[in-house]
Amino acid sequence: MSEDQTMSAEEFQNQYFNDDSLEDNMAFDLESGLLGEDDQFANLHAELEEAREQLVSIRDFIRFSVTQLRNYDVVVAQGTTDEFAEASAIVLHSLSLDWSANEQILDCRLTTSEKQLVLSLLEERIAERKPLSYLINLSYFCDLPFYVDERVLIPRSPIAELIRQQFHPYFEVTELAKPLGISPNEQGAAFYDHGLDVKQLSQPERILDMCTGSGCIAIALATRFVDALVDAVDIDKGALEVAMVNVDHHDLGHQVNVIESDLFAKIPTENQYELIVTNPPYVDAAIMADLPPEFLYEPEHALAAGQDGLDLVHRILFEAPDYLSPEGLLICEVGDSEWALKQAYPEIQLDWLKFAHGGHGVFAITYDELMTHRQLFASYVQLLDSIQ
Repeated sequence: MSEDQTMSAEEFQNQYFNDDSLEDNMAFDLESGLLGEDDQFANLHAELEEAREQLVSIRDFIRFSVTQLRNYDVVVAQGTTDEFAEASAIVLHSLSLDWSANEQILDCRLTTSEKQLVLSLLEERIAERKPLSYLINLSYFCDLPFYVDERVLIPRSPIAELIRQQFHPYFEVTELAKPLGISPNEQGAAFYDHGLDVKQLSQPERILDMCTGSGCIAIALATRFVDALVDAVDIDKGALEVAMVNVDHHDLGHQVNVIESDLFAKIPTENQYELIVTNPPYVDAAIMADLPPEFLYEPEHALAAGQDGLDLVHRILFEAPDYLSPEGLLICEVGDSEWALKQAYPEIQLDWLKFAHGGHGVFAITYDELMTHRQLFASYVQLLDSIQ
């Protein structure tokens, strides 16, 4: 899908639940395929043909797909870092099966046409090095499906863990919170200690998702905090079009408000949020210069953030207290730019959070802490303004 095309919520639903769309999208022949005989993938045609002739079950094709992803050095890092999860998604999606399908079906046999669908999608993934989520216009975040295309980043953030737990123990939790740890007696789940201060504040009534992209964080927040109003903000019109598709698909137009704004520029200061969550662009110049092919499909402006990856983070830290309630919390992800942020503000002991299922570079900061260090944040913003 080109950048100037928009998929409606109805089209998304049709693609997600309609078998015919899979055949339309994967209607190229393995014999002609995508690959030339004299390139680095010259052997792939023969390997795919052998698989089509000899492999039988869903399990066979998942195993084969893992092998091929590894043999051809396909980078699996957008949505999952696990080749088995990626291979399973390729196979199960091609068969219109749930990605967490019951293991009992894994030994079911595939028809000839089903084999063709699986191998066609696998070939396209290897040949184009295009992320799977863009090939099928589907990604999951917080167990929810989202439409994605090249106008937005593929959803991936450890913040999902915090959302599932309703930011326990900072806020009080309801029955919608999902504990992530194991209790001492191993008989029931316990809330995982991400490192948030124990506050047990009332659940937030207004939440801001800054740099929303596909809207995945805003929508996940709305499903966990069902009584809260969520503002989803982004500067990019194309990204907001995708976000609206997802808001409509999840029927959350009454709860999630999509706003076009350069950070806080168009948000009234009277909008006071008990929770601000932001996953802004934070990739530094060195990493941007060495990205693998898969990441080049993602919008550059949604990744790059200056020499140290912190251009937007400095501004968010400086401006956030004007919009955060005195009892509020700001959660910000900076990924591998964590080290640079620590170097920028050695005087500040930021609360870096821990995660049960992996992830790093996410910190929490309160209104009081933002105000205490505001002059430091202002100094960096002034420096950025003078350079630009």
